[in-house]
Amino acid sequence: MRDHLKAFLAYLKLNRHVSPHTVRAYQTDIEQYLAAIASETGKKMSQLLPADLDMESVRAHVADLNRAGKARSSVARKLSALRTFVKYLRREEIIEHDPAAMAVAPKRDQTIPTHLSEPEVARLIETPNTGDPLGRRDRAILELFYASGLRLSELVAIDLEDLNLGDRMVRVMGKGRKERLVPFNQSTLSAIRAWMKDRAGILACRRTTPAGRRGRGAEQDPLFINYRGTRLT
Repeated sequence: MRDHLKAFLAYLKLNRHVSPHTVRAYQTDIEQYLAAIASETGKKMSQLLPADLDMESVRAHVADLNRAGKARSSVARKLSALRTFVKYLRREEIIEHDPAAMAVAPKRDQTIPTHLSEPEVARLIETPNTGDPLGRRDRAILELFYASGLRLSELVAIDLEDLNLGDRMVRVMGKGRKERLVPFNQSTLSAIRAWMKDRAGILACRRTTPAGRRGRGAEQDPLFINYRGTRLT
């Protein structure tokens, strides 16, 4: 089986243009399976024959990985590598059966997303250099993000007409083109007002009309712009 494995790895590299790192991962995963068969049959890996690859050996290998406490994602990856190898062997008519057909890949672990603590959020908001215009813009962006929970796509689409500074509200167009009003706090209001002065200065220097269109062709004034005076993307 060593020669078949070498041919398979060469196929991945030359025909499927798989990266060297991925090729090494395939080699490691498949050699681990072949080593398990060799240990079970009392043979050397070089003595293994295609017939030694059977359903029981695959099931036993997956069970051993689970007993060893391997992560579900790792077991699933190893089984996927083995299935790719088997598919190659069958296409080359080296084997007729599919030893991995009945093997069940474990469900991947569902990890709970992490979130920042309040002190971490405060440090993040204070990260931008408020000594320059774009730093004050970034401070306003972070303040609005934290206060409103907007998506990035919603935030960059905000135009001046969407803002109601007096009531501390912003109108956004969400998924399914559903419009909603989102409130924000006093610190966000202060950051936006500071940025509005810088925004006007940038536009005056660039002598440009903010880019970005929405609706039926009407010109829009994006709240957050880059140094060229155009809408952030």
